[in-house]
Amino acid sequence: MTIEVILPPRGRDYRLDLLRGFANWAIFLDHIPNNVVNWITQRNYGFSDAADLFVFISGYTASFVYGRMIVERGFVIGGTRLIKRAWQIYVAHIILFVMYIAEIGYLSHRYGDPNLNNDFNVAGFMNDPARTLYEGLILAFKPVNMDVLPLYILLMVIFPLVLWVMLRRPNLALALSFLLYLAARYFDWNLRAYPTGYWYFNPFCWQLLFVFGGWFALGGSIESRSLIRSRALLVLGSVYLVFALVMTMAGRFPEVAHLMPAKLVDTFNPNDKTNLAPYRLLHFVVLFFFISRFMPRDWLGLQWPILQPMIKCGQQSLEVFCIGVFLAVAAHVILVEVSSAIWMQIVVSVVGIALMTAVAYYRSWSKLADKKPEKLRPSPPPDRQQTA
Repeated sequence: MTIEVILPPRGRDYRLDLLRGFANWAIFLDHIPNNVVNWITQRNYGFSDAADLFVFISGYTASFVYGRMIVERGFVIGGTRLIKRAWQIYVAHIILFVMYIAEIGYLSHRYGDPNLNNDFNVAGFMNDPARTLYEGLILAFKPVNMDVLPLYILLMVIFPLVLWVMLRRPNLALALSFLLYLAARYFDWNLRAYPTGYWYFNPFCWQLLFVFGGWFALGGSIESRSLIRSRALLVLGSVYLVFALVMTMAGRFPEVAHLMPAKLVDTFNPNDKTNLAPYRLLHFVVLFFFISRFMPRDWLGLQWPILQPMIKCGQQSLEVFCIGVFLAVAAHVILVEVSSAIWMQIVVSVVGIALMTAVAYYRSWSKLADKKPEKLRPSPPPDRQQTA
């Protein structure tokens, strides 16, 4: 195999864990409507949000883990390990899917509020469970807030072929991904959802962020180094981030929107998340380039005790993400049915993040406990050959 990429150094990159942990926390907070605490997440200050970060880092991680495996052990082993990981995510999604619907059904009955079934898009399941369950198994039916994992599963299933190309011609793989993104936006390609509509995260568009993450991991960070460290990016990127902040605020506050031309505000509001609008993609790329510039791999902040819970949540990302989706429903119902006071918004947010962190630490401990220490492993039996 002729390898045209630069594999990242061995060892864990704790920046990825930190950013993935932040993304999980932010997704949980953003899934709680009318919650003052979610004003700390990035979606309120620009075009991109935690979903962009989650998808990008997922592509980055998949590339350097399975890319190295393909180089060292062959495409068959690396590719099948990728499919195995996709299967694990699929199983987690189905378990969460069942628990999610059961949770909403219970809460709807508990508080006598049938509107909850409509609010979370599970009314169809209550009316036709067999058909809806089938559509859920093939990822066509997705309750509210359960759109990310189906996208992740689909991207992981097709990624072995993408990675095969990327290991040989990384720039070509990125270029083909970009062409697919443009074609999907131009021809309105998307997958149908059940019972109506299309996928909230258009996989033909969002694959670009996933592939871009892989390209960045396999040498793209080195190719982009001069740009990342340039003064031009620092100045122009900063201007664009400020512009994105102003446009986002204009979409949220009419007082700000009235100060600018209506056509300008309407161009960026509402934010086209489904098809990953170009201005949204550019916002994320600039933001991540800034992170790469100011957060090197050996950044001392990664040792700060205050960041360890977030890093731990990033290390156990799948479990933390699933529990976050589950807890967001309970938090939303508490704010609707019990109290929507600011103190309650803070309580449900803090308690939710604390539970997500507890799951991460438990899962980390459990994995270590499953590994038998070397010193406790029985030594091989001695040679029983007879001596003359």
